[in-house]
Amino acid sequence: MYGDEATIRSILTGPGDTWAVVGLSNNRSRAAYGVAEVLRRYGKRVVPVHPKAEPVAGEPGYARLADIPFDVDVVDVFVNSELAGAVADEAVAKGARAVWFQLGVVDEAAYERTRAAGLAMVMDACPAIEIPRLG
Repeated sequence: MYGDEATIRSILTGPGDTWAVVGLSNNRSRAAYGVAEVLRRYGKRVVPVHPKAEPVAGEPGYARLADIPFDVDVVDVFVNSELAGAVADEAVAKGARAVWFQLGVVDEAAYERTRAAGLAMVMDACPAIEIPRLG
């Protein structure tokens, strides 16, 4: 896992609770759907970002981060590692304050670029696992 305890705590409890979940669709068998449910349970607004741009749990969906017409605090990435770096770059361009790459999603160059741009970042970890640990 890339990201220390202080960074994890800051992302999960800091100001701003709008999470864009890239890869979130209405497919309940996908990990993104279950993680989104946990985030909502902890008071986060979850915005689905998926090529289909379908609404999920009453929240309108968007095909790309750039299509979201409001600010996003955290971009949670559920795409494979080969595509994740481009999403991190889009998060920087969008003005997000943090990027979270899910378990198994690793791109060290993207991690370095994102951190150099001033964003908090966690990689190869899951907020649905981490948030209950915060107490």
